[in-house]
Amino acid sequence: MSEKVPLLLVEDEPHIAQGLVFNLQEEGYLVTQVESGEEALELLAGQSFALLILDLMLPGIGGLEVCRTLRSRGNRIPVLMLTARGAEQDRIRGLSEGADDYLTKPFNLKEFLLRVAALLRRAQWQPTERQREDSRFGGNRIDWQTHQAETAHGTIELTELEIKMLSLFFNNEGKVLSRGEILQQVWGVSPKTETRTLDNFIVRLRKYFEENPARPQFFLTVRGRGYRFVSKAEA
Repeated sequence: MSEKVPLLLVEDEPHIAQGLVFNLQEEGYLVTQVESGEEALELLAGQSFALLILDLMLPGIGGLEVCRTLRSRGNRIPVLMLTARGAEQDRIRGLSEGADDYLTKPFNLKEFLLRVAALLRRAQWQPTERQREDSRFGGNRIDWQTHQAETAHGTIELTELEIKMLSLFFNNEGKVLSRGEILQQVWGVSPKTETRTLDNFIVRLRKYFEENPARPQFFLTVRGRGYRFVSKAEA
């Protein structure tokens, strides 16, 4: 029997936590559940988990601070954020702090389990032969082996999702990638999925790598079609 995949669930509402733990265990995962951000950070400092399922609203240290702290430590664990807040700005904040995906409560259990599986699949990403060496564009350098990027803002620890999205762009340089293509290849969800997660990630990459994120030179929007990456700024 294969070893169970360890997940950490941070949820302080007992009835929600109980239901999620039960269903995740039914899927064959090894689930550890805690109720606070403090407990989560303590566990993550000494143990390895394949995925963090993190509620936004927690007593004490909230989900955003947990995510921010992990990324500042260089921890690239995939993070699925759960939130009862429906406001776009709250979702953007979660993604900007390093979350890889989010679900707004109440959510469909089947979709939740699919998102978990998709995040775990993405965590198995490996660099292609073309990416055994560093990649450079503008004043930026990406180390595919260590998942670090050198930018004008300093050294950035990239998450698994950020690395996979960058890999997709580099392997398709100059080509227009539709939203559906990116959602399917990076998030592992249907091309027809309605989500702003992708757009928020483009904003994140521009913040990291563009001299002026409001006037991007590398991560370009092609109106009505999708996004295009170029390693050399176009005149």
